[in-house]
Amino acid sequence: MSASTQIVKRKARSFPAPSVIPGFRATFGFTLFYLSLVVLFPLSMLVIRASELGLAGLYGVAVEPRVAAALRTSFFISFAAAAIDVVFGLVTAWVLTRYEFPGRRFLDAIVDLPFALPTAVAGIALAALYAPNGWLGEPLADYDIKIAFTRWGILVALVFVGLPFVVRTVQPLLAEIDVELEEASATLGASRAHTVWRVLLPPILPALLTGFALAFARSVGEYGSVIFIAGNLAYISEIAPLLIIVKLEQFDYAGATGIATIMLAISFAVLLAINLIQAWSQKRFGHV
Repeated sequence: MSASTQIVKRKARSFPAPSVIPGFRATFGFTLFYLSLVVLFPLSMLVIRASELGLAGLYGVAVEPRVAAALRTSFFISFAAAAIDVVFGLVTAWVLTRYEFPGRRFLDAIVDLPFALPTAVAGIALAALYAPNGWLGEPLADYDIKIAFTRWGILVALVFVGLPFVVRTVQPLLAEIDVELEEASATLGASRAHTVWRVLLPPILPALLTGFALAFARSVGEYGSVIFIAGNLAYISEIAPLLIIVKLEQFDYAGATGIATIMLAISFAVLLAINLIQAWSQKRFGHV
């Protein structure tokens, strides 16, 4: 390659082609305006309404036995459902990415079904399936296992709605990982477990954390698919979003606002922690 050609290529890299998208100032201004209009303004109004209660009032709402039980049910089960989705979502994404088999495209389309399906329809279907006289509920009842109208039913519903977030987040990264990396690891004598732990997991760890965060966020605020299968028993299987509806029906607007604000604060703290871990993992392991 001649020196003149190298100079031309170096200049081309120094002066990138103009983008069809407007510059930074215009796009950044639109981003701030859109996020403020759609996200920040509604949430700020919630915080302003909750500020009327004061910290003592919010604490009083949080320690109310029924509210505390509903918050524990929502967040602990959402966390467990997101963790389960990470495991099965990774396996599902792996199968859809690495193998060719009849019906693969159909199975790939089924993954997105919880996105398109109304949550109430999903809740009714799950309740009918796991009810004591349902197709799965009746055989499980013979072993004294009850899913519907218990906390286990909430877990099943949240796993159902959160799985696509993990699959669709991890799938593109798995497609980018070269199969030759696995072959090289096997050639060097590494076991399958060692290859998975040291070769495959590090590059996709940020995507797994992102999928976990998305599944967790969706599960915390889920309502329609849960109320039909949960049983909605106070102190046992009542979720926080349902308790907010109950407070509104009782015209207890302060209580409903307090619960919503507490959920917002806890969700933000959890998501912030996950994002910090994700940023650390990106620096630690890099990109594919």
